[in-house]
Amino acid sequence: MFEPVRFNGWPELKEAFLSDYLQAAFILAPMAMALREQGVPIKIVYLGHRDGTTMMVHKDSYIHRIEDLRGKKIAIPNRFSNQRLIIFRAFKQRGMRIDDVALLEMPPPDMPAVLQVRAVDAVITGEPYSAQTEMDGYGRILFMTKDVWPEFISCVLAVHEKTIRDNRPQVQRLVDGIAGSGKWLDQRMDHRMQAAAFVGKNYYHQHPALLRFVLSKPPDRVKYTNLRVCRNDFEEIEALGVESGILKGTAPFEDYADPSFIEDETVIQPYNWEYTR
Repeated sequence: MFEPVRFNGWPELKEAFLSDYLQAAFILAPMAMALREQGVPIKIVYLGHRDGTTMMVHKDSYIHRIEDLRGKKIAIPNRFSNQRLIIFRAFKQRGMRIDDVALLEMPPPDMPAVLQVRAVDAVITGEPYSAQTEMDGYGRILFMTKDVWPEFISCVLAVHEKTIRDNRPQVQRLVDGIAGSGKWLDQRMDHRMQAAAFVGKNYYHQHPALLRFVLSKPPDRVKYTNLRVCRNDFEEIEALGVESGILKGTAPFEDYADPSFIEDETVIQPYNWEYTR
């Protein structure tokens, strides 16, 4: 039996994880890696999704290129977020530095409001908060991560080692359920629309219209397949994390990751679920 718990901010989720209130959590990838460097006994066992992050500017902004962000204020979810790393990575490719902008950490639910009143010049976070600014008419896409960092990873499923050791079959059921659900979601657009209606009402407390927007405009705005834990993905994150100063590089892949729960994604079958209104 799994009981989902919703959090609005990353610091609160981190503390709940550390206090053992949660045995498993979807958490920012660099944050999970940093916790492992600090000695917290957790393992990344699966991904939350691919892509699903967008940088938004105000519709009336003069920012039209990444280079136009110099000297601007950007809201990010957390210092240990891959959203910060994508800025670092994109800037590096263009001869810019992370110090060329002011980064403000804030809970993702707060970002639409601060962009609307132009308290910041740009926001970057996981969906649906970026899409909300676009759907409400005051946000404009500067870039989607799928366009500047293909197969981008934001959240990962991290599990306490004790839980893996003592309840491995339960963890396997959790991973299998997420994997099968992701394959079901990416199978057909009507599945995505059904999920938007069900999840928006029963779990996220988000308007289904917003979730439908996120899952369809465009369809690859966020993807729920190819979520196996792969060394190359995380070694790139680790290298960027060390270079940008948020990771020390003291925990290798074997320390923070356990890819054994899904070794071959081709055998995953879509979850057999039908939406009932």
